[in-house]
Amino acid sequence: MTCFVAFATDNNPLQDFCVADENSPVLVNGLVCKDPKVVNENDFFTSGLNIAGDTSLSPVGSNVTTVNAATIPGLNTLGISLVRIDFAPWGINAPHTHPRATEILTVMQGTLRVGFVTSNTDNRHITKVLNEGDVFVFPEGLVHYQQNIGHGNAVVIAALSSQNPGVITIANAVFGANPDISADILAKAFQLDKNTVYQLQARF
Repeated sequence: MTCFVAFATDNNPLQDFCVADENSPVLVNGLVCKDPKVVNENDFFTSGLNIAGDTSLSPVGSNVTTVNAATIPGLNTLGISLVRIDFAPWGINAPHTHPRATEILTVMQGTLRVGFVTSNTDNRHITKVLNEGDVFVFPEGLVHYQQNIGHGNAVVIAALSSQNPGVITIANAVFGANPDISADILAKAFQLDKNTVYQLQARF
Protein backbone atom coordinates (compact mmCIF):
# COMPACT_ATOMS: atom_id res chain seq x y z
CA MET A 1 0.00 0.00 0.00
CA THR A 2 1.35 3.41 -0.97
CA CYS A 3 0.54 6.50 1.01
CA PHE A 4 1.21 10.07 -0.10
CA VAL A 5 1.15 13.08 2.20
CA ALA A 6 1.33 16.63 0.87
CA PHE A 7 1.76 19.85 2.79
CA ALA A 8 1.33 23.29 1.25
CA THR A 9 1.84 26.71 2.72
CA ASP A 10 2.20 30.28 1.56
CA ASN A 11 3.39 32.69 4.22
CA ASN A 12 3.54 35.57 1.77
CA PRO A 13 0.70 38.07 1.39
CA LEU A 14 -2.02 36.80 -0.91
CA GLN A 15 -3.16 40.28 -1.95
CA ASP A 16 -1.71 43.77 -2.31
CA PHE A 17 -2.77 44.80 1.18
CA CYS A 18 -5.20 44.03 3.99
CA VAL A 19 -6.13 47.35 5.56
CA ALA A 20 -7.49 46.71 9.05
CA ASP A 21 -11.25 47.07 9.40
CA GLU A 22 -11.54 48.47 12.92
CA ASN A 23 -15.34 48.17 12.84
CA SER A 24 -15.53 44.46 12.08
CA PRO A 25 -17.04 42.30 14.84
CA VAL A 26 -15.18 39.24 13.52
CA LEU A 27 -12.32 38.03 15.72
CA VAL A 28 -9.29 36.55 13.97
CA ASN A 29 -5.58 36.21 14.73
CA GLY A 30 -4.86 39.74 13.55
CA LEU A 31 -7.38 42.14 12.06
CA VAL A 32 -10.05 41.62 9.40
CA CYS A 33 -9.45 43.27 6.01
CA LYS A 34 -11.44 46.28 4.88
CA ASP A 35 -13.01 46.09 1.42
CA PRO A 36 -10.12 47.18 -0.86
CA LYS A 37 -12.54 49.31 -2.92
CA VAL A 38 -13.03 51.71 0.00
CA VAL A 39 -9.35 51.95 0.99
CA ASN A 40 -7.73 55.37 0.60
CA GLU A 41 -4.35 57.05 1.15
CA ASN A 42 -5.07 57.83 4.81
CA ASP A 43 -5.16 54.09 5.57
CA PHE A 44 -1.40 54.04 4.88
CA PHE A 45 -0.44 57.24 6.68
CA THR A 46 0.16 58.78 10.07
CA SER A 47 2.06 61.82 11.31
CA GLY A 48 3.51 63.16 14.52
CA LEU A 49 6.78 61.27 14.94
CA ASN A 50 8.52 64.65 14.85
CA ILE A 51 6.85 65.50 18.18
CA ALA A 52 8.82 64.57 21.30
CA GLY A 53 7.12 62.24 23.74
CA ASP A 54 6.61 63.51 27.29
CA THR A 55 9.15 61.79 29.56
CA SER A 56 8.21 63.77 32.69
CA LEU A 57 5.39 61.38 33.66
CA SER A 58 7.52 58.25 33.39
CA PRO A 59 9.23 56.85 36.48
CA VAL A 60 12.05 55.54 34.27
CA GLY A 61 12.48 58.70 32.16
CA SER A 62 11.36 57.49 28.74
CA ASN A 63 8.32 57.66 26.47
CA VAL A 64 7.44 55.26 23.65
CA THR A 65 5.33 56.46 20.70
CA THR A 66 4.05 53.44 18.75
CA VAL A 67 3.19 53.15 15.06
CA ASN A 68 1.39 49.88 14.35
CA ALA A 69 -1.76 48.56 12.65
CA ALA A 70 -3.87 50.47 15.17
CA THR A 71 -2.19 53.72 14.05
CA ILE A 72 -1.82 52.89 10.34
CA PRO A 73 -4.50 50.33 9.36
CA GLY A 74 -2.55 49.59 6.15
CA LEU A 75 0.19 47.94 8.24
CA ASN A 76 -2.16 45.04 8.95
CA THR A 77 -0.59 41.70 7.81
CA LEU A 78 2.62 43.40 6.63
CA GLY A 79 4.64 42.18 9.60
CA ILE A 80 6.25 45.46 10.66
CA SER A 81 5.78 48.24 13.18
CA LEU A 82 7.74 51.26 14.38
CA VAL A 83 8.39 53.16 17.59
CA ARG A 84 9.92 56.48 18.57
CA ILE A 85 11.50 56.43 22.02
CA ASP A 86 12.33 59.67 23.82
CA PHE A 87 14.70 59.64 26.78
CA ALA A 88 15.23 62.24 29.47
CA PRO A 89 18.84 62.62 30.62
CA TRP A 90 19.83 59.26 32.21
CA GLY A 91 16.40 57.85 31.39
CA ILE A 92 16.02 54.17 30.55
CA ASN A 93 13.82 51.87 28.54
CA ALA A 94 13.70 49.21 31.26
CA PRO A 95 14.70 45.59 30.55
CA HIS A 96 11.98 44.03 28.43
CA THR A 97 11.37 41.54 25.66
CA HIS A 98 9.32 41.40 22.46
CA PRO A 99 7.99 37.84 22.22
CA ARG A 100 7.11 38.16 18.53
CA ALA A 101 9.70 40.49 16.98
CA THR A 102 13.29 41.35 16.28
CA GLU A 103 14.04 45.07 16.82
CA ILE A 104 16.44 47.27 14.87
CA LEU A 105 17.15 50.62 16.52
CA THR A 106 18.69 53.81 15.11
CA VAL A 107 19.90 56.66 17.33
CA MET A 108 18.62 59.99 16.03
CA GLN A 109 19.90 62.14 18.90
CA GLY A 110 22.07 61.60 21.96
CA THR A 111 24.23 58.80 23.31
CA LEU A 112 22.83 55.53 24.62
CA ARG A 113 24.09 52.40 26.26
CA VAL A 114 22.15 49.43 24.90
CA GLY A 115 22.33 45.74 25.53
CA PHE A 116 20.67 42.35 25.48
CA VAL A 117 21.15 39.06 27.31
CA THR A 118 21.41 35.70 25.56
CA SER A 119 19.30 32.74 26.68
CA ASN A 120 20.10 30.24 29.43
CA THR A 121 22.59 28.95 30.35
CA ASP A 122 25.15 31.42 29.01
CA ASN A 123 23.15 34.57 29.87
CA ARG A 124 25.81 36.53 28.01
CA HIS A 125 25.37 40.32 28.26
CA ILE A 126 26.10 41.97 24.91
CA THR A 127 26.29 45.76 25.26
CA LYS A 128 27.48 48.78 23.30
CA VAL A 129 27.49 52.58 23.50
CA LEU A 130 25.69 54.14 20.53
CA ASN A 131 25.93 57.66 19.13
CA GLU A 132 23.83 59.57 16.62
CA GLY A 133 23.40 57.56 13.41
CA ASP A 134 24.41 54.23 14.99
CA VAL A 135 22.22 51.16 14.49
CA PHE A 136 21.83 48.13 16.78
CA VAL A 137 19.76 44.93 16.56
CA PHE A 138 17.98 43.12 19.41
CA PRO A 139 17.15 39.50 18.46
CA GLU A 140 13.58 38.28 18.84
CA GLY A 141 12.52 37.32 22.36
CA LEU A 142 15.73 38.33 24.16
CA VAL A 143 15.71 40.64 27.18
CA HIS A 144 17.12 44.05 26.20
CA TYR A 145 17.27 47.66 27.37
CA GLN A 146 18.45 51.17 26.48
CA GLN A 147 19.84 53.92 28.70
CA ASN A 148 20.50 57.55 27.84
CA ILE A 149 24.00 58.18 29.20
CA GLY A 150 24.17 61.80 28.07
CA HIS A 151 23.25 65.01 29.83
CA GLY A 152 20.71 66.00 27.16
CA ASN A 153 17.66 64.32 25.70
CA ALA A 154 18.00 61.30 23.40
CA VAL A 155 15.75 60.03 20.62
CA VAL A 156 15.69 56.71 18.77
CA ILE A 157 13.57 55.23 16.01
CA ALA A 158 13.16 51.45 16.09
CA ALA A 159 11.50 49.06 13.65
CA LEU A 160 10.07 45.71 14.73
CA SER A 161 9.43 42.64 12.60
CA SER A 162 5.79 42.20 13.62
CA GLN A 163 2.62 44.26 13.37
CA ASN A 164 2.05 43.29 17.01
CA PRO A 165 5.45 42.57 18.60
CA GLY A 166 4.18 42.59 22.17
CA VAL A 167 6.25 43.87 25.06
CA ILE A 168 6.95 42.26 28.41
CA THR A 169 8.67 44.63 30.83
CA ILE A 170 10.43 42.27 33.19
CA ALA A 171 9.94 44.12 36.50
CA ASN A 172 6.29 44.94 35.74
CA ALA A 173 5.50 41.38 34.69
CA VAL A 174 7.19 39.72 37.65
CA PHE A 175 6.38 42.11 40.49
CA GLY A 176 3.16 43.52 39.04
CA ALA A 177 1.45 40.24 38.11
CA ASN A 178 -2.28 40.15 38.80
CA PRO A 179 -2.88 38.21 40.98
CA ASP A 180 0.53 38.35 42.65
CA ILE A 181 3.14 35.66 42.12
CA SER A 182 3.83 34.10 45.51
CA ALA A 183 6.41 36.03 47.52
CA ASP A 184 8.05 32.67 48.36
CA ILE A 185 8.69 32.04 44.67
CA LEU A 186 10.00 35.54 43.96
CA ALA A 187 12.16 35.61 47.09
CA LYS A 188 13.89 32.38 46.03
CA ALA A 189 14.13 33.32 42.36
CA PHE A 190 15.66 36.75 42.97
CA GLN A 191 17.44 35.86 46.24
CA LEU A 192 15.52 38.54 48.14
CA ASP A 193 13.83 38.55 51.50
CA LYS A 194 10.04 38.48 51.50
CA ASN A 195 9.68 42.03 52.82
CA THR A 196 11.61 43.36 49.82
CA VAL A 197 9.37 41.32 47.51
CA TYR A 198 6.25 42.75 49.17
CA GLN A 199 7.63 46.29 48.78
CA LEU A 200 8.34 45.69 45.09
CA GLN A 201 4.90 44.21 44.51
CA ALA A 202 3.34 47.27 46.13
CA ARG A 203 5.30 49.57 43.77
CA PHE A 204 4.27 47.77 40.61
